[in-house]
Amino acid sequence: MPLVIAIDGPAASGKGTLAKRLAHHYGLPHLDTGLLYRAVALLMLDAGVSLDDTDQAARTAGRLVADQLADPRLRERAMGEAASRVSSVPGVRAALLSWQRKFAGGEAGAVLDGRDIGTVICPDARVKLFITASPEERARRRHRELAGRGEETTLAAILADIRARDARDSSRSAAPLKAAEDAVRLDTTELDAEEAFAAARAVVDRAREH
Repeated sequence: MPLVIAIDGPAASGKGTLAKRLAHHYGLPHLDTGLLYRAVALLMLDAGVSLDDTDQAARTAGRLVADQLADPRLRERAMGEAASRVSSVPGVRAALLSWQRKFAGGEAGAVLDGRDIGTVICPDARVKLFITASPEERARRRHRELAGRGEETTLAAILADIRARDARDSSRSAAPLKAAEDAVRLDTTELDAEEAFAAARAVVDRAREH
């Protein structure tokens, strides 16, 4: 039986790091679904199209190909904010739904992380995790990450961005950010990377035993 691991959570909760480590540990392909929305936003910006043009956003999402997920600009802070805007467009989410489900439908399974994996993309996943942490801790993590890449910003600005994204992602009409009813919630505020990985791995191993 394929092992599909659905990992959801807000920005900078650590879900991406966990997803990559779990994928490596269990020998599964990994998809950071946030990159899909970042890529849509970047393609629109490169084309000089407003992110508020919902029709063009949906068309851009429908033309997305895997090669476009490798652009290093997708990891920049500004792209996270832009992605949050286009991800609220129902047409964008509909266009990317089959893309994500096809990725998850491999023979062995897959690890996907995002905001609606357990609720919309893979509701039948064998393992569902909802990773969270306090906004302040998430802001500190994101600040360290950006500083390590040489991006200049302030902790206060990042915290404001995170709170704004949380509000937008949780209140949008299309696939709002929320934990699936059968997801295991993992708060990583007080956990280091190794402790979070051990806790997540224990959840997956219990599911594999049944």
